[in-house]
Amino acid sequence: MTVATPHLALDELTKTYDTTTVVDRISLDVAEGELVSLLGPSGCGKTTTLRMIAGFVPPTSGTIHLAGRAIAALPPYRRGMGVVFQNYALFPHLNVFDNVVFGLQMARVPKVAAKQRVERALALVRLEDYGKRRIRELSGGQQQRIALARALVIEPTVLLLDEPLSNLDAKLREELRREIRDIQRQLGITSLFVTHDQVEALTMSDRIAVLNAGRVEQIGTPEDVYERPASRFVADFIGRANFLPAEVVANDVAGSRLAIVSSGSAVVKRTLPIGEQVSVMLRPHRVRLARATAEDSLRGRIVGITYLGDLIQFEVDLDGARLIAEQASGGEGSARFVAGDEVGVSWAPGDGMVFDRE
Repeated sequence: MTVATPHLALDELTKTYDTTTVVDRISLDVAEGELVSLLGPSGCGKTTTLRMIAGFVPPTSGTIHLAGRAIAALPPYRRGMGVVFQNYALFPHLNVFDNVVFGLQMARVPKVAAKQRVERALALVRLEDYGKRRIRELSGGQQQRIALARALVIEPTVLLLDEPLSNLDAKLREELRREIRDIQRQLGITSLFVTHDQVEALTMSDRIAVLNAGRVEQIGTPEDVYERPASRFVADFIGRANFLPAEVVANDVAGSRLAIVSSGSAVVKRTLPIGEQVSVMLRPHRVRLARATAEDSLRGRIVGITYLGDLIQFEVDLDGARLIAEQASGGEGSARFVAGDEVGVSWAPGDGMVFDRE
């Protein structure tokens, strides 16, 4: 996806500390009203990127443009951005109302107008009756809602969220994911969301920028990065993936036939040089298990079964290579196999992706 008129644009943005490059020439365009996630493991540069956009960290090189205006030299308070931090950063000695109104007071917004804006912001996060509460009286989820209200009350042009849900339990994270996304869509506010949690990125984002070692590995929709990963790193980091060692043994009109260890062969929709050593990536839910070994299937043996509520995972041994297959629990055929069963393993030609062998 190409953003024709980006609201927020990063061009070759770089941050170096001494001899260590933390952010390495990141370029990214974000459309007005779009929510883009910066997704990657710890230390990949995503938070540093966010802090450069907010103005808390000066870039070593590169540019940041907001609505066509260069802002890298501006102080944070002149950028018009709202920031939600991982640790909430609320003032414990102030009540909820005073925490939310603080930014408006700094901007010298008249009291009556400020009060109205605080009331609207608290209503957005469904805490309209909490203005007089002390911060210590709030749960973690309520504190995060207050942090979001404080960021929104200043009516920012861009909302920056730095792993805002990482301190919450799983059920509350799921609830707040939906609430933040609903509010973002309701307001139509351009947003950048930093996370290491792939589920957050997949469920909340219009697009995802996957970062690795300070660089962008891939930018695309959630479906793009999951179904069509641009690199082995993306395939391995986003979702669950099997990687099987293989050798190209033949080519035909359907694509390339690969020998998978000594368990059999399968076809992928690519034409590759005969004899090339590769890895085949398969998503567990794309793997098919059958009682008999058919043509274009591999010979395997089930060595483990894990019940995950909505899913059943089967661990399959393919002559020393291990593969995970998933089926919906209660689905047709889901209870047919037990540990020790010999099975045929197959997949549709378009479901196997080929990467260089590590």
